[in-house]
Amino acid sequence: MVKILAISGSLRANSSNTSILRAIVGLVPDRVQMSIYPSIGDLPHFNPELDDDRALQSVRDWRDRLQAADGILFCPPESAHGIPGVLKNALDWIVSSGEFMHKPTAVISASPAPDGGSKANAALVQTLRVMMAAIPAGAILCIPAVSAKLTDRHEISDPQTASSLQSLLATLVATIDFK
Repeated sequence: MVKILAISGSLRANSSNTSILRAIVGLVPDRVQMSIYPSIGDLPHFNPELDDDRALQSVRDWRDRLQAADGILFCPPESAHGIPGVLKNALDWIVSSGEFMHKPTAVISASPAPDGGSKANAALVQTLRVMMAAIPAGAILCIPAVSAKLTDRHEISDPQTASSLQSLLATLVATIDFK
């Protein structure tokens, strides 16, 4: 069984980005188990003085879930042309602990804007590459006008978007299998 951990980066209950992840859960092949990390907002503000053997339980859980995953899938919203602070904070907790070293990773951004959150996407990809995540060609996607591509039940209503998501997922799984 291939385990993928999905991370929204949004704290909003009705976030389009979280909805995209919920929709992807329905697209995964039988041999893939995908879970959405529910508690990114529970992480305290990063403080390297707290990052030792006594690390807080929420930080240990975050690291353990990342370590246990075979691959990671991000789908953050764009905030002021970058990633939300809560996601940056979560990444700060793992910069030096190594959970992303060579970890197969995919990045999606979704936005009502015509560029699909491309600036947040680019910023996250750059940060993850510095952290040595393995982001293969074909595992980066921007979804513009996302509101028109989702139903109220978190389903993809646009066939081209569904196809793009399936392709991205296939690329991520193939990278995990090759690893």
